[in-house]
Amino acid sequence: MGKQSTQKKTRPETRPPFSFGGTDVAAGARATVDLPIGVLSNHTPMTLPVQVVHGRSDGPVLFVSAAVHGDEVLGIEIIRRLLQRRALKSLMGTLMAVPIVNALGFINHSRYLPDRRDLNRSFPGSDRGSLAGMIADLFLSEVVRRCDFGIDLHTAALHRTNLPQIRVSSVKGRGFDLAGAFGAPAILVSALREGSMRKAASDAGVVVLVYEGGQALRFDELAIRAGVLGVLRVMVQMGMLPSTATKPSRIASLVSTASRWERAPQGGLFRAHKTIGDVVSKGDPLGIVSDPFGDTETPVESPTDGIIVGRTNLPTVNRGDALFHIAELMGPGDPRGKINAFETELTLSPLFDEDEIL
Repeated sequence: MGKQSTQKKTRPETRPPFSFGGTDVAAGARATVDLPIGVLSNHTPMTLPVQVVHGRSDGPVLFVSAAVHGDEVLGIEIIRRLLQRRALKSLMGTLMAVPIVNALGFINHSRYLPDRRDLNRSFPGSDRGSLAGMIADLFLSEVVRRCDFGIDLHTAALHRTNLPQIRVSSVKGRGFDLAGAFGAPAILVSALREGSMRKAASDAGVVVLVYEGGQALRFDELAIRAGVLGVLRVMVQMGMLPSTATKPSRIASLVSTASRWERAPQGGLFRAHKTIGDVVSKGDPLGIVSDPFGDTETPVESPTDGIIVGRTNLPTVNRGDALFHIAELMGPGDPRGKINAFETELTLSPLFDEDEIL
């Protein structure tokens, strides 16, 4: 049974409560519930904290999660800002916010659990499995399967950075429509991977968008803004919030159905000429790998036309290290102009309520 931490009623009850983890969350109220996972070696209880916001009116159930990889802190800030939005007082349906799925990885500033398992390769999990398997099983059974839709927030791996983007499994269906509503600069169509939360959710009939933006252990204001505004736009699209909650993006997302990493041709010191958001053509110079003495310099060229959606931040590389993630784009248009427009839109978009500004 979950432990209730807080519950704050904001309006009179107009529909049945949402029962979760042994707590009944009344309509128009919110509650933070701690789902027990186990006891650590030093006798400290470990839980999965979930905040439930139960709207006064009927509507879909949505989960928003972050830190499935414990070092991906940017999504935690997105959820924190989301939960402070006054628009949630007009919520129709139910929001389940899970800012820290992998608590042990978060505490240790690590992508992984202490046993080095990747939680996002451990789904659907098992209540009798490893720690990763038990957390995956708990999150899937208690959160994901209770929902109609989900948005899972991620960043690039350590020492890399990603252009804000949405990952979906197809250019058709409800997921792609919601990805368009999110309004990230890019939508990448990528296959469902065995062991991932997105694959387990799909098997359970739950549509999940995966948001990628920024880098591990760091905040990136534009990526945070893109995430908060995107979640709000999806909630408006789903009928969970009124249209006044946020404005839709004026720019259609760039769409890619194929992407690849360009890797270091040799070890040495890497000097990058390009960064995320840059549009490249096949053969364009991306950077140079030099030996420490400067005696040899090997150019790195783009293997295809496309846009850089991810890159390494490390200047020291070994042969085969991933340097640039390049997404090939569908259809004609002006991708560089779109990226500039997205950056301007995110910079100028009002994100804070007046009472949130210090």
